[in-house]
Amino acid sequence: MSIPPPVLRLSHITKRFGPLTANDDISLDLQRGEVLALLGENGAGKSTLVNILFGHYVADAGTVEVDGAALPPGNPRAALAAGVGMVHQHFTLADNLTVLDNILIGTEPLWRWRQQRAAALGRVQAIAQRFGLAVQPNARVGALSVGERQRVEIVKALYRGARVLILDEPTAVLTPQEVDSLFTTLAQLIAEGLSVIFISHKLDEVLRVSHRVAVLRGGKLVAMRAAGETSKQELAELMVGRRVEMPRREAAEAPGELIATLRRANVAAAEGRVALHDVTLALHAGEIVGIAGVSGNGQVTLAELMSGMLAPSSGTVTVEGIDLPAVPRRWIAAGVARVPEDRHAEGAVGDLAVWENAIAEQLGNPAFVRGGVIRSGPARRFAAALARKFDVRGGGIDAPTRTLSGGNMQKLILGRALSVRGAQTPRLVIASQPTWGLDIGAVAYVHRQLLEAAGAGAAVLLISEDLDELLSLADRIAVIHGGRLTPARATSGWTLGTLGLAMAGADHAATHGEVAHAA
Repeated sequence: MSIPPPVLRLSHITKRFGPLTANDDISLDLQRGEVLALLGENGAGKSTLVNILFGHYVADAGTVEVDGAALPPGNPRAALAAGVGMVHQHFTLADNLTVLDNILIGTEPLWRWRQQRAAALGRVQAIAQRFGLAVQPNARVGALSVGERQRVEIVKALYRGARVLILDEPTAVLTPQEVDSLFTTLAQLIAEGLSVIFISHKLDEVLRVSHRVAVLRGGKLVAMRAAGETSKQELAELMVGRRVEMPRREAAEAPGELIATLRRANVAAAEGRVALHDVTLALHAGEIVGIAGVSGNGQVTLAELMSGMLAPSSGTVTVEGIDLPAVPRRWIAAGVARVPEDRHAEGAVGDLAVWENAIAEQLGNPAFVRGGVIRSGPARRFAAALARKFDVRGGGIDAPTRTLSGGNMQKLILGRALSVRGAQTPRLVIASQPTWGLDIGAVAYVHRQLLEAAGAGAAVLLISEDLDELLSLADRIAVIHGGRLTPARATSGWTLGTLGLAMAGADHAATHGEVAHAA
C-alpha cells in the first residue's frame, strides 16, 4: 500500500538575519488528518519557520509545497489560497464588528457593490454546525469571551478553505473547560481531514493532541518523535539540550508578618482599563499568592494598583502599614518589585542598551545618577553583575535590549526587579504573567527565582493565566472575574475544574473579612 503524499512539505528551509541563522536546513512534512506539534525554546526558530510557511518571510533557501505544488515565496495571499490558515496567539479580530463581518473581511472583491451576506451566513452556520463550533454571527466580537473569539478565528480560517491550520499557543488564555472544548473540536477537524501544526509550550497538551512532535533547537531540527513514544521529560531535554527540573513549592510553614493589604479597593473603569470592585486581599512575608483569571478581567488593573501605578477610587492599599500614594518611585523605595505583564511595551525600552534598562528603576539612586547625569561606570558594573547573576545572555550589556530573546529579556526584567533593594530581598514582588510565551527552561528559571524570593521573606503576588504554574507555586489562590476577586484559598482547596468554573464567574462570593482573618 503506497503512502499518500503529504499535504504540506517544507524542504531544506534556511533563513538568516545578518549573522544569525534562524532556520538551518529544516525539512518537515505534514500528512492529511495529522497534528504535528512544533516545539522549541524562545529563539529556536519556530516563528521564523511559520512566517516562511505563511508567506510573511522569504527563505534564503528551500521550498514550501502544499499538495505537491510549490508556494510562491513571500506571498500570504497565495498561502491562504492554497489552504493554509493560522490562528494567532493574539487574535486578529475587530472588536467593533460582528462575527460575520470579521469572517467576511478580505474574502470578497472590493468592486462588488453588495456583500453576499445571506449566502455567507448560511455557509458560516453550516461550518459551525459541522464542526461543533458554536458562534453567534450577529454578535459584536467585543462582547464575546476569549473562548468564543477563538472559535470565531477557527471558523474564519475554515470559511477561507483552510486544509492546513496553524495554531499558535491556542490554549494560553482559555479556561480548562474551554481547552477541553477546543480539543473536542480539533478531534472533529482531524477526523474530517484537516491537518494541524500545533505550537505550544505546554507539554501535557502537546502529548495529548499531537501525532508527532518536531523539536527545534538553535535553528535546527534536532528531533522528530511519535507522541506516543516520548515523554515530557524527554521533550524538555531535547528543547534545551540538558535535563530540566521544574521547581515546586514545598509545603509552607505558617505565613509571616503582614506585608501588604487591599481593603475594599475600587478602581473606576477607564479607556483600556477594567474596573475593580470591592477587592480585598492580604499578602504575607514568605508567601506566594496566585491570581487566576481569563485575560481581560482586571489583572492589569490589579497589578498597577499593587505597584503604585494608579490609586484606588475608594478603599485602601497599604505596604507594611503605610498607605502609599500612586507614585511608583515611592513604591520602589519601599521595596516593591514589579515584573509587568508586557515585557516589550512596559518592561523594557527595546532601543536602549541592556545596561541602561538594568538601572531604569534606579534613576533616583545617587550611586547611578548625580546631578541628572548617569554615571555609566557604576551603572555598567551593576548591569554586568546582574547579567551574570541572572544568566542574561545575548550580546552583552551594550546590546540593544530588543535583540534579546523573550527568555533573556524576562531574566533582565526579573533581575532588575529583585535588585531594587540591592543585596536585600524585596518586601513585595508583583509578578504579572512572568512566564508568558517562555520555553520550559526559562520557565523553570523564573519559577526558581520567585520561590527563592519567597523563601528569603518576600511576599509574592503571582498573577498568571497558567493554572499549572499557579498550582505548583502558590500557597493560596484567588480568582478574578469581571474585576471582582474571590477570597484567596489554600491551593490544596482548588482543582483545575473548580478554578475553571471560578474563572467563568461561577464562584464569586464577597471577599469581606479576609484581611481581618489573615491579619
